[in-house]
Amino acid sequence: QVQLVESGGDLVQAGGSLRLSCAASGSILRINDMGWYRQAPGNQRDMVASISSDNITNYADAVKGRFTISRDNAKNTVYLQMNSLKPDDTAVYYCKASIQRTGLFSRINYWGKGTRVTVSS
Repeated sequence: QVQLVESGGDLVQAGGSLRLSCAASGSILRINDMGWYRQAPGNQRDMVASISSDNITNYADAVKGRFTISRDNAKNTVYLQMNSLKPDDTAVYYCKASIQRTGLFSRINYWGKGTRVTVSS
């Protein structure tokens, strides 16, 4: 089995910073793309940032220049550094990873359970 566990969500004032982490564990052979998504109440889940296995990154327009995604392959962990936070960034943030498990050929997308970020004005 594979698990993704997010951490780092908190209540922060506008203009502040947070760093989210997502650690993957289990019978992992290889992790391909990793990414962060967010979902605010009443909204759909949207992509925030993604990073490929060779560190090519992609960001939603709303977070460009403020958020930075990175990964530590030795720790099977992806990070999201969030600066200049705005109330509109308030959401539950989910981690997603495309993982090839040991003994299997296919890649499967796994999701974490989310970590809540609240930005007060």
